[in-house]
Amino acid sequence: MRAATAEKYQLVLNVTKNLVDAVPLLGTSPTSTDYQEALLLVEFLIDHDDENPLIDLLAKKIADYENNAPEYKDFNARIATLPRDLAMLRTLMDQHGLNQSSFVAEIGSRSLVSMIMRGQRALTLEHMRALSARFNIPVSAFIEDNL
Repeated sequence: MRAATAEKYQLVLNVTKNLVDAVPLLGTSPTSTDYQEALLLVEFLIDHDDENPLIDLLAKKIADYENNAPEYKDFNARIATLPRDLAMLRTLMDQHGLNQSSFVAEIGSRSLVSMIMRGQRALTLEHMRALSARFNIPVSAFIEDNL
């Protein structure tokens, strides 16, 4: 190995260690606090540098944490049994601290939102588009994969 290459690789190791020190969720034993801080960092990066490659890496680590952390076990089990549109709506409510009244602009009356939450009605494509625009997520996040 050339000396310049070895120096470059050592620099990568040092930078990586510094990054994990700054963003512990990237490490091997993340905590709930690390997870919360990573969520805030992703928001900051999106607002200030939405092309930053760290966003994708953090999104994967956040998803891994949410899928495997004991505190999300019950929530994940409940969500897994729901239709995808309803699961996504409940996830948005949980992540953003919202209630049924929070979706009147995108869905309509509180009673319609309530019917959707109980599984008596489904989100329409128009609802999905409005929610997609509000939360900056793809419409496909609401649509079942097997359709």
